[in-house]
Amino acid sequence: MIDADFAWAAFLRRDRAFDGQFIGAVKTTRIYCKPSCPVRHPLQKNVVFYRQASEAQAAGYRACLRCRPDDIARDEVAIKRALELLSAENPPPLEQ
Repeated sequence: MIDADFAWAAFLRRDRAFDGQFIGAVKTTRIYCKPSCPVRHPLQKNVVFYRQASEAQAAGYRACLRCRPDDIARDEVAIKRALELLSAENPPPLEQ
């Protein structure tokens, strides 16, 4: 169970640390977003929280076109690429 007050506080702060841990879905627009979404905040009474996007989709919500909660985050892509480079047979020098 998600603590709605805790999750709402993360949304108000646009806290990226909670991206991927839960999403918020807006009842009036039928859209779900990451906690860090930069859009204007809806009224708290219109937001319901889900652990995963699939739960919001099953409830009839669609992904936000601005924060794209279903896409892989840029930092995740960068970390995966760095790990690939470091695990290569001949990793590049640190200067690169």
